Amino acid sequence: MKENFNTYIDQIDFEAWREICVGKGKLRHFAKGEEFVSIGKIGRYIGFIQSGTLKYVARSTDGTEHVMGLVFGEGLVADWPFCLYGKEAKLSIVAAKDCEIYCVSSEEVKKRMDNDQEFRDVIMHSTEEVYTTVYDRYVDLYVKTPQERYDDLINRHPDLFDLFSLKDIASFLNITPTHLSRLRKNDGKQC
Repeated sequence: MKENFNTYIDQIDFEAWREICVGKGKLRHFAKGEEFVSIGKIGRYIGFIQSGTLKYVARSTDGTEHVMGLVFGEGLVADWPFCLYGKEAKLSIVAAKDCEIYCVSSEEVKKRMDNDQEFRDVIMHSTEEVYTTVYDRYVDLYVKTPQERYDDLINRHPDLFDLFSLKDIASFLNITPTHLSRLRKNDGKQC
């Protein structure tokens, strides 16, 4: 079995999330480029992706886009955990390709969390695992070379270039598209 791109998926009660999103949510379509969450707005939904790909995007003061995360396949999408606490998003979540997402309101999840200790435990554990994944990626930016980050990414997900643009993958790796093209060329893969 292929390892999940977002490693927290392997550590959380994925079925509980699928159940609440599909069972209580509504299937919504997001066209390529449409925002699931917008910078400066409170995330209204937690989603379970039925199809499509999304990217987590921050913008520098000059408007430059920085891809902070990627999500695809059967996965969860949310401005986590800030959507539960009414805090404004510091990044946007944008459909990189057309998406079908079961969306449950953040308020519905918060209400259940407040009234169901077992579900609250699922939420807290999920939060810990998301932060562990993000922390590991942050450390990798400092301790691994771009080549090592690229190799790790491609070894885990050789099909990533079918799902996201070269520009998005380069941004996620924190390198230029030109640098990524060189890494791919050295690897024998075509751009």
